[in-house]
Amino acid sequence: MSFPDGSIFHYLSNVIDILVVWFVIYKLIMLIRGTKAVQLLKGIFIIIIVKLLSIVLNLQTVGWITDQILTWGFLAIIIIFQPELRRALETLGRGSFISKAGSKREKEQMFLIDSIEKSVSYMGKRRIGALISIERGTGLDDYIETGISLDADISSQLLINIFIPNTPLHDGAVIIKNNKIAAAAGYLPLSDSPFLSKELGTRHRAALGISEVTDSLTVIVSEETGGISITKGGELFREVTPERLHEILEQELVVPTQKKPSVFTKWKGGRKQ
Repeated sequence: MSFPDGSIFHYLSNVIDILVVWFVIYKLIMLIRGTKAVQLLKGIFIIIIVKLLSIVLNLQTVGWITDQILTWGFLAIIIIFQPELRRALETLGRGSFISKAGSKREKEQMFLIDSIEKSVSYMGKRRIGALISIERGTGLDDYIETGISLDADISSQLLINIFIPNTPLHDGAVIIKNNKIAAAAGYLPLSDSPFLSKELGTRHRAALGISEVTDSLTVIVSEETGGISITKGGELFREVTPERLHEILEQELVVPTQKKPSVFTKWKGGRKQ
C-alpha cells in the first residue's frame, strides 16, 4: 500500500518526533522539581522574555546584554549545576528515566509499606519520635542534601535504629527516594500555618511544611503520645490507626491497577489540626 508523496508517513513522523520531545521535556521537569534548578528555569524564561521585548522595542543595549547572557549562560549552567546534571545522568544510566516494570515496582512498594508499618508500630508503642518523608513526583534532593547520605535498602530494623533517642541520626527526618533510605537527619521546611495546633511540635510542623511545597507523603510518630499522623498536600491527618495507615500508604504509593477514589477524600472528617 502506498501513499502519495509519502504524506502520511511524513505526518506520522512529525507526530512521533513531537511526542518524543515532549516526553523528554516532561521527564526533565520531573527530575528538577523540588530542586534549585527550578529557580534557574524561571530565570531563563525571564531572560527570554526580556530578549523578545528588546527586539519589539528596539532596545539595542538590552538586546546585546541578553545575547551575551544566553551565549555564555550554557557554560555557566554546566559549572553551577554540575551536581544536578550528574544526578540526572546517573538516573538515565540506571534506566530510571523510563519507569520500571509494574510488577517489580509494586513488589518494592509493598515491601516499603510493610517496613514503614512495622517500624511505626514499634516506635509508637514505645513513644519514640519519628519523621519519615517519602518522595513521590516532586524531587526532594535539596532536602536530602541537608541530611546524612545513606542510600540504604529499606528495612523496619534500620528505620527503628535511626530514630532511637540519643543516637547520631535520630534528630531530623528520614527521606525515602526510589524505595531506599536516601538520607537521615534531614531538615524539612517548617510550616507557617496559623491553624496548626499549639500542642504539636517541630516534627508535625516540619511534616506539614514539606507537604505544602512538595507532593511527598510524610509519616510522623509523636514522642509525647506515640500517636501516628500523616501529611499530604498541605493537610495533617492525626490519630491514624494501623489499618488506616496501611490503607493510605497502599493507596498513595502502590502503582494503581485501576483508578480509585483517594482515601484522603473519604477521610476528610477525620482530619485534625
